[in-house]
This record gives sequence, structure tokens and C-alpha cells, in this order.
Amino acid sequence: MTTQQAVNIARKLSEFDEQWAPRRIARVNDYEVKIAKLQGEFVWHTHEDTDELFLVIGGTLTIQLRDGDVVLGPGEMYVVPRGVEHCPRADADAAILLFEPTGTANTVDAGGDRTREPVDA
Repeated sequence: MTTQQAVNIARKLSEFDEQWAPRRIARVNDYEVKIAKLQGEFVWHTHEDTDELFLVIGGTLTIQLRDGDVVLGPGEMYVVPRGVEHCPRADADAAILLFEPTGTANTVDAGGDRTREPVDA
């Protein structure tokens, strides 16, 4: 990651096709800025120690919560508070930006075949 160049998010998204596999595009102090492509339902999980910011770049993302869903379109964001169980779902192709502390696993302790370590985009 080069810190002296602007990051073109659309170009970075065009460089990969894998779903639910976050790509790191920047670091801000102890946080990582990640992008991901999504389709289908993720896994129910909880981040006990951190909030999680979702910003929709393209498509529609539903953040399923136990007490109701939050539906986001392009340009909309939502912060899942720490300790709140959630399950992201994209009924069609969607692209998102995530902002999380460095080292945050995408599935936390839920595990499974969707667990990915973020790689640099």
C-alpha cells in the first residue's frame, strides 16, 4: 500500500471477483480500511470488543439484526455497535467499505468457510 497516492476505490474493486474476501486499501492509526464484494448471506457473528462500520459503495446491503434489519443503499453507512450480533446479506452483487481495528477477523469466532484474512488490494 502506497500512502502517497490517492486510492481509487472503483479500480481496486475491479481488480478482484472473490465474494466475502476483504481487501485492505489503507490503514488509519490502528484501523484498517477494507473493501469487499458481497452476494448472498454471511454468518451471524458478534464483535465483542469493537464497533464495525459498513459503507455501501454499490448495490444494496441488509444488516440483519436480531431485533430488525437495516437496509443500506449506495452512499449509506451503518455502524454495528460492539457486542451486537449481526449477519450481513446482499441479495444481489454489492460492494462495501469496512472500517475496523487491525487484526479483526471477518467472522470473529463464528469461523467457517467464509473466514478470510484481509490481503492488500
